[in-house]
Amino acid sequence: MSAKAISTPPPKLPKPASTPKPSPEAKKKSPTPSSTTAGDNPVIRAATAPVKSRKKAPVGTVALVAAGPGDPDLLTLRAVALMREADVIVADPATELIARQYMGIDAEFILAGDHSKAMLDAAREGKNVVRLIAGDPIVDGTLVQEAAALRKAKIPFEVAPGVSEVTGIPAYAGFSLTGGKVRQIRVVDGSSSDLPWVELAQPQVTTVYLNGADSCIEIATHLLNAGADPKTPIAVTRQGTTVDQRTLAGTLGEIGAIAKRSKQAGPGVVVVGEVVAQRDKADWFEAKPLFGWRVLIPRTQDSSDSIVALLRRHGAVPMEVPTISVEPPRTPQQIDRAVHGLVSGRYEWIGFTSVNAVRAIREKLASYGLDARSFAGLKVAAVGEATIAALIEFGVRPDLVPLGDQTTADLLEEWPSYDSLTDPINRVFLPRADIATESLVAGLTELGWEVEDITAFRTVRAAPPPAEIREAIKTGGFDAVLFTSSSTVRNLVGIAGKPHHTTVVACIGPQTAKTAEEHGLRVDVMAEASTLLGLVDALAAHGEELRLAAAEAGEGSWRPSRRRTPARRKA
Repeated sequence: MSAKAISTPPPKLPKPASTPKPSPEAKKKSPTPSSTTAGDNPVIRAATAPVKSRKKAPVGTVALVAAGPGDPDLLTLRAVALMREADVIVADPATELIARQYMGIDAEFILAGDHSKAMLDAAREGKNVVRLIAGDPIVDGTLVQEAAALRKAKIPFEVAPGVSEVTGIPAYAGFSLTGGKVRQIRVVDGSSSDLPWVELAQPQVTTVYLNGADSCIEIATHLLNAGADPKTPIAVTRQGTTVDQRTLAGTLGEIGAIAKRSKQAGPGVVVVGEVVAQRDKADWFEAKPLFGWRVLIPRTQDSSDSIVALLRRHGAVPMEVPTISVEPPRTPQQIDRAVHGLVSGRYEWIGFTSVNAVRAIREKLASYGLDARSFAGLKVAAVGEATIAALIEFGVRPDLVPLGDQTTADLLEEWPSYDSLTDPINRVFLPRADIATESLVAGLTELGWEVEDITAFRTVRAAPPPAEIREAIKTGGFDAVLFTSSSTVRNLVGIAGKPHHTTVVACIGPQTAKTAEEHGLRVDVMAEASTLLGLVDALAAHGEELRLAAAEAGEGSWRPSRRRTPARRKA
């Protein structure tokens, strides 16, 4: 017999005694239960009290970046990346140009005496800061000072080391720090006279004296008194790794007279040791054919990056001056009709003689919603490396370009005559400047073509350059000037005056040279090939001739701007 669960009702609990209602007076005097409990029990009070959230101000970061010995191209990839991402750059005066070259568009630049304060204030505002330090802060001790201030302020930081002056400047001066029997390198503060001169006078040690350029005579004297061989090589380099680098090389016995003759002054590095003799074989930087030359480039308002890069490769310091402003034609109806004809098949050929012509047609097509496909079935001729490159960038590969020099005369030699049997249309469209010469039109007409010479753009003189540049042009402050077209000659003379007679005048071709001579200029260099590369190579060859001639004559400089007569220099 199975057992059955018997459910019993739960027992009834007694009702709690009723609590009397407090009187109104008691309500006023008695605290509420919650407040009484919280006030009497600190644990409950802490749990029930509202929690106040404290928002900490965001803290930025600081990157201590070494700018290196001077050449901006020696910056590390990390240094460039940090500067481009920085909100604020705090820079030494010597690094201002480097900072402005690589900083972002919206970045703030600070050139302040109290670097630590500016750096800390910006980081406390939550900004990413780059502290750009001249030279090598790891060698000169600047790193410790900057890092200590950041650590004390509890601001995170990183270090981006760079090329050291200890190795970078000797490399640019043309020698290493070891070699042969030399296996030791010492780095000392050249501004200090309290040095172990006897130890430094050892022949199998290379000693690098930082900040020792102005003390080179005293350094040599101390070493000689300590027993060093008077024939020990010594090199004094100022403004190392820059285009203003100057190296005085000799021996301990000669450097006093060499330094006095040079009349140079300023900070620099001194290297003493047998390795300096390597300079005779390994000197490469100061031996460039245009080393230190200030070269003026009159140009349109568009940049001339290619020619600037070519000049820097030869050691020059290019300076671009806008001389021409390109503007649309005053009456656009003619170019509008020509572009309609281009699309509708009116022309057999279109010829481009300048980058500006390519740009003008490209912009006009874009205004109608058209692109490079409008050139389908049309033969395209072009002259000039920059013109050809602009067409290819647009998506058009020219059918006809000169094989030799890039001049309109060479283009005419390659242009075929009109043949009614093979050419369905005899018209040629030439979009050009309002001041273009008529030689190409006349030549094509003789070949049987009907030429429509259309003004696609106007060239007008740009505003004059700043007064200091005009003064340098007139007084010989530039070593050379490069003319890439006749219009650059006319406009430079018009807005800035004629270059000084000591300035080397280089022209890209015979027509440009003729215009320069018509304006009273002596043409020293003309490119064998009428290209930017040919023009720069011709100037470099001329500079090398001057350098070799100066070396044979025992002269220290072959720069035209530094070889003026005393009267001219004073004037």
